[in-house]
Amino acid sequence: MKIAKCGDELADALVRTSSAADRQTPLEREAFAVMEMAEAYQKDGTTFFNKGDLVNALAAFWYGAGWLHFGLSSGLLHCEDKNPFCPFAGPSENLPLSLAEKLREKTLRYDRLLNTARSSVECAGEPATISNDFAGTVLLITAQYASQGSRYSEIGAYEDALACYSYGHGWLDAGVTCGYFRITAHHDIFTV
Repeated sequence: MKIAKCGDELADALVRTSSAADRQTPLEREAFAVMEMAEAYQKDGTTFFNKGDLVNALAAFWYGAGWLHFGLSSGLLHCEDKNPFCPFAGPSENLPLSLAEKLREKTLRYDRLLNTARSSVECAGEPATISNDFAGTVLLITAQYASQGSRYSEIGAYEDALACYSYGHGWLDAGVTCGYFRITAHHDIFTV
């Protein structure tokens, strides 16, 4: 997917998304936090894009999409569309060769960051509870995008790899923020 299209579709999905939680409940505060982060990264991505920083725009848009999709999957958020956009509807846009080194460096850094984050959390819920089951789902999704990102990195498809790492990290960071995980190390790499 082209970077600008991802940003536009994320912005459009956010306009049609609202809290699914009852007002003035802890779940509404969680929904607000997830929406706020998705919106912040959509805005950051737009700023980066407008300044010609396509690498950071790509990372921000896909990270924001991870937050949004976590919110929808957890039931904290509701979107008017039954099938909100998929940022992986096709291969990522190829960036200009002048950005190749920046893209490679950021992709490798985000690979390490996501793997460090994955090894720095544990499920917060008791085994066999609903929240523990959902935390397991978040870990599975995060692992799948980390693995897919590694496969893309191996073949030099750094745009797709960075998209995967950013999206997976969005899911995990949202899960930490909403209390599905305990941070066991590297507290500074999470938004909590």
